[in-house]
Amino acid sequence: MISYEIIRSRRRTLALQVTREGRVVVRAPLRYPADRIEAFVRQHEPWLQKKLSEQKERGSALPVLSREEEYACREQARQVLGEKTAYYARRMGVTYGRISIRGQKTRWGSCSAKGNLNYNWKLMLCPEEVQDYVVVHELAHRREMNHSKAFYRIVEEILPDYRDSIRWLKENT
Repeated sequence: MISYEIIRSRRRTLALQVTREGRVVVRAPLRYPADRIEAFVRQHEPWLQKKLSEQKERGSALPVLSREEEYACREQARQVLGEKTAYYARRMGVTYGRISIRGQKTRWGSCSAKGNLNYNWKLMLCPEEVQDYVVVHELAHRREMNHSKAFYRIVEEILPDYRDSIRWLKENT
């Protein structure tokens, strides 16, 4: 049996996650029975084994940088992502608030209800088309604050090959 950590929250469904560090996390509703969680993990054991071995083979795909290199990436991100955001916002006919550069562990970007955008400085370690995808993805939230089919149609209008960037992110991070 695979060892796992349970994180309970006000969600309605069970979800499995294999972290970059190779830990298995089960996200579960607050009062979900432990025996049913265990059965869920057993049911998905082949998938988990595959993901754990992929994680082991891949290790950490993005390089570890010195403090100075990280600072340089953050400064570069401010300029590059700022310019990309302005360009794509004009093309998409949307506005946005302030842009922040952060170092989130699990997110490439986010968009608040007020239109403030957060980007991960590690985008500077990704191919340019992936950077473009994350910017367009966050700006699309200015029209659709969800991940519906309508949302992805907006992304696809601007970047018809956006799925390649999603694939790159899954395979390389």
